[in-house]
Amino acid sequence: MSKIALVDDDRNILTSVSMTLEAEGFEVETYNDGQAALDAFNKKLPDMAVLDIKMPRMDGMDLLQRLRQKSQMPVIFLTSKDDEIDEVLGLRMGADDYVKKPFSQRLLVERIRALLRRQEAISSDSEGSASPEAKVMERGNLRMDPLRHAVSWKGKDVSLTVTEFLLLQALAQRPGFVKSRDQLMDVAYDDQVYVDDRTIDSHIKRLRKKMRSADSDFAAIETLYGIGYRYNEE
Repeated sequence: MSKIALVDDDRNILTSVSMTLEAEGFEVETYNDGQAALDAFNKKLPDMAVLDIKMPRMDGMDLLQRLRQKSQMPVIFLTSKDDEIDEVLGLRMGADDYVKKPFSQRLLVERIRALLRRQEAISSDSEGSASPEAKVMERGNLRMDPLRHAVSWKGKDVSLTVTEFLLLQALAQRPGFVKSRDQLMDVAYDDQVYVDDRTIDSHIKRLRKKMRSADSDFAAIETLYGIGYRYNEE
């Protein structure tokens, strides 16, 4: 049973969403502000967090920033309707996905299940016979170990979220070949989940920033404007 942390200052959302998630077989912990959630996370992390952005004491952005200092567990943001700045900023700070308020609870459940499946797919392995996606991959200075969710560049560890890991893996599997944004969406998101181009671009910007923290000269991910992205082996 996956444990989901639900953090929102709207008690109606906490009550209704937690009831829905529990009916779907999840264990749910609820918090009405970011600081309360952080105090609990410092003791034990859930499997995933669903965070509102605008909250008292500590908002969702600050909570995500603190959380990313210790964990890459999946995070979904709840954002205000039409607030594109929050969506883009949240993704660039390391959120895996976002859902706009007001939202369908069924949609939120689908997003949660999709993200958990993606996380499981990275680390899962069948009895002694790993799929190509589960084997250690080395591309020049890059080393990726899906079973350990480990990435290194020139021997330096780089901590990636589930989404960032899947995007880098998809690009690096075939150096020199272009991946369109639609193809990257298919890799990183469930078929039933629609995301726009801005979401993929935000994840790629965050991914580049993390790789450049290990090597300021990192330039292996190339943008082909109007087409997509390409990994160039260095």
